[in-house]
Amino acid sequence: MKALSIRRTVLGLTAASAALALTACGGNVGGAASEGGEFPAGPITLTVGQAPGGSTDLIARTAAEGMADELGVAVPVVNKPGANGALATQEVAAMEPDGQNLVLLNASLITITPLAVSEEEAVTLDDLEVIKGLSQDDYVLVASADSGFESLDDIKNSSKKLTFGTTGVGTGSQLSQAILFAQAEIEGTAVPFDSGSPALTAVMGNQVQLATIQLGEAKPQIDAGTVKPIVVFSDERNTFLPDVPTAIEEGYEVPVSQYRALAAPKGLPEDVKEKLVASVEAAQATDSYKAFNEKNMLTPKEISGEEVVQQWNDLAAKYKELTEKYDISLAGE
Repeated sequence: MKALSIRRTVLGLTAASAALALTACGGNVGGAASEGGEFPAGPITLTVGQAPGGSTDLIARTAAEGMADELGVAVPVVNKPGANGALATQEVAAMEPDGQNLVLLNASLITITPLAVSEEEAVTLDDLEVIKGLSQDDYVLVASADSGFESLDDIKNSSKKLTFGTTGVGTGSQLSQAILFAQAEIEGTAVPFDSGSPALTAVMGNQVQLATIQLGEAKPQIDAGTVKPIVVFSDERNTFLPDVPTAIEEGYEVPVSQYRALAAPKGLPEDVKEKLVASVEAAQATDSYKAFNEKNMLTPKEISGEEVVQQWNDLAAKYKELTEKYDISLAGE
């Protein structure tokens, strides 16, 4: 597959304006490390393309805390929400490759969002140096308690007019649900929400009968019995929902999860990359980081940067193949 690249045309940002924007919000542009000095040359900024308080933001802050302890400098997290993380990724990719600026990547931005936007807007990986994989966040299809659905067969055999929610255009929620329903020949009306919380609320209130939500958000309501889990979309059963089958077990090819990783601008010196990798691994080894994963039902996916690139490239190709095969459009048209 063709190597991926960050297209600097995304959102009309130039490298100069991107650097200026991140400087304004506390980013580090250049610095002694890029000029042959000792790394780190002061605080390392970790940019997150999502709003504060969400799962991506919390993962970033937990990793940053452990990295700071290992590196001996502060690792402040700066939130730059917009375009499903494209804005933040574009800005960091335009920075000096000195290790002083990092970005928290969601795999969906690379593997799924390009299926919902134009080629010029699509964000890819060529201008980034992936440091380390972090975790896997699985999706679960849930049904409202009032729907009476207990299994995928119930949904397939239903004569009801179905409505189902997603967490937005170009997301893993939308993709996994669309592929499953196409393969299972389930018809219904898709209702996009702007995140998991309102989609889950809509299912709880039976405003939509079904929705695909990230497990960490859905699990409390599953435990409370207000929604019913139908299938998970991971390759294997999720350890936090061991009794719920995967879509693959049910006979459908829908391997969709949310993965996250840390990255820096392309061209990172090898010694700087080694220090950053070591700091992430040190953070992942701490009891507090492990407890965070457990509490938020995140499956560790602590693979190398090279493995991340290979996996995400493969997933991008797979998702493109499946959407073309089943004539699925994620663009909301």
